Amino acid sequence: MNNYHLTRNGDRWQLTRQSDGTLLFFDTKEDALHGCSEYMGEHPGSLKIHRSDGTFEEERTFPRSLDPVKSRG
Repeated sequence: MNNYHLTRNGDRWQLTRQSDGTLLFFDTKEDALHGCSEYMGEHPGSLKIHRSDGTFEEERTFPRSLDPVKSRG
């Protein structure tokens, strides 16, 4: 499963794939979350979402059926 990260980079947000580097840039976190959901719809994997200070916030698996932990959220 591919691992992706959504992190802040200066004034923008970036989606990176752990092995390949930056894939997409967004102006706001809201735009980034929407754009990542669309991108991940065609690129299965685990998305680690970080806060603006770089700390970990949450993880989402796309598609949901690949989530190894059967929990709500």
